[in-house]
Amino acid sequence: MIEDLLLTDLTVELPKAVRLQRLVSALQAEFHCGAVVLLQLEEDALRPVAACGLVREALGRRFIVAQHPRLAAILARRDLTSFSHDSTLPDPYDGLLENHAGAPMPVHDCMGISLYVESRLWGVLTLDALQVNTFDQPARDAVRRCTAVVEAAIRVTRIEQQIHALRLNRQADPVPGKAADSGADAEIIGQSGALTALLQELDVVADSSLPVLLLGETGVGKELFARRLHRLSPRRNHPLIHVNCAALPESLAESELFGHAKGAFSGATTERPGRFEAADGGTLFLDEVGELPLSVQAKLLRALQNGEIQRLGADHPRQVDVRIIAATNRQLQAEVSAGHFRADLYHRLSVYPVPIPPLRERDHDVLLLAGHFLELNRTRLGLRSLRLSPEAEQALLAYRWPGNIRELEHVVSRAAIKIISKGAQRSDIVTLGAELLDLDLNGLATEPAAQHAAASSEHPTAPMALPVLPGLTSAVRPLRDVMDDCQRRCIEHALQAAQGNWTQAARQLDVDASNLHKLARRLGLKA
Repeated sequence: MIEDLLLTDLTVELPKAVRLQRLVSALQAEFHCGAVVLLQLEEDALRPVAACGLVREALGRRFIVAQHPRLAAILARRDLTSFSHDSTLPDPYDGLLENHAGAPMPVHDCMGISLYVESRLWGVLTLDALQVNTFDQPARDAVRRCTAVVEAAIRVTRIEQQIHALRLNRQADPVPGKAADSGADAEIIGQSGALTALLQELDVVADSSLPVLLLGETGVGKELFARRLHRLSPRRNHPLIHVNCAALPESLAESELFGHAKGAFSGATTERPGRFEAADGGTLFLDEVGELPLSVQAKLLRALQNGEIQRLGADHPRQVDVRIIAATNRQLQAEVSAGHFRADLYHRLSVYPVPIPPLRERDHDVLLLAGHFLELNRTRLGLRSLRLSPEAEQALLAYRWPGNIRELEHVVSRAAIKIISKGAQRSDIVTLGAELLDLDLNGLATEPAAQHAAASSEHPTAPMALPVLPGLTSAVRPLRDVMDDCQRRCIEHALQAAQGNWTQAARQLDVDASNLHKLARRLGLKA
């Protein structure tokens, strides 16, 4: 019997993903289903944690309960909920069925049941059969009997996670139905080996107070990993303060970080604490730390060494207890060699360096992330269903993603808007073909917006993806010199097009005007 098979798995130590996947696979075979999905409730949305019969990118989607009446109906009852083949309620899996991708769900039987762990609502189990009358009364009774075993499997995985957390001297999320990664923190989506290994490493280092240096290309989501480190640390109940060092005007950087006394400079009419004091007892996340001016780097080093800061214009230092997490997409060792970054500060920040893998090294995570962005755009645009064609999936897997996750988000969003502007009906199942993604599989997107996606937010002064510029020699040169030449020529071209107007030039280059002035001074274009 199916219950015996499911119970056997409970006696074996298995990874969570494997245990739950074996569970839905067994249910699919037993009940002759086209799709079986196990979804966990996370605040107002259901997240698939295991599925059989759906396209791969469906695991990256989040189904907002209020937008899916079938899922809402299942959650509202403790007993099994069935939907007849002629039900008018929209099916959440329309267009996502593995063997009918891009088409409406065929006339079928559908049922689901809410799941409870420790008497609290955990999520739902849904079953869809493509043949009408598959789910007769004996089948429904069998699903009811299986529910206790399914809930037991979920409970076992929770206990195993709690044991793992205790080994790390950390409390696991104790509340069923509430995700550990929910709330203000965006979710880290993926199942690749590279991501799994990284998260395991972060779980260990989070419990210490060591400074962590997050290294990675622009667009890989360094802020999400910083938030995870803080959330899993003993400082979780204290503030996490985010500072974008690239956006700090050089003249105000010291005041922003360390605060200032009344009268320290023109306009300082009151005392003001800085970000270090705001983060006291918690974590300070220094994003794009390589952009800090050398003058501020010296004071940052003092804070790291002694836990001591001094407000600008103040006479006495102050003690703070702050853990530093820094992030950069620059090669700081090269910056040290070039004299742009202090060697002693670099060694203090990089006590524990953590390289974040680029999207191209994360196997099929690109499809799960695409599914996440597809669902966001489906909701935003009011579509019945939004999915990828098989050709589009292959294009996403083949592309190199120089702008990483941020570029993927822009590509999916732009394609969704394009297909609607071309006349797609919101009541249809809308399929994005490979041609709508505008990807050049040699590695660069064909549209300027995708070329610049990586530089638009996380590191405004980073060099854009550009073709080889005339005048550059083919001889081997230091990488920084080549990058500086590219940036210098881009700024000169933008200034020429803007007739010398720096604000217009900054807008054309999609960078902050103050950062453009700072970069121009470094490149010798401005006094």
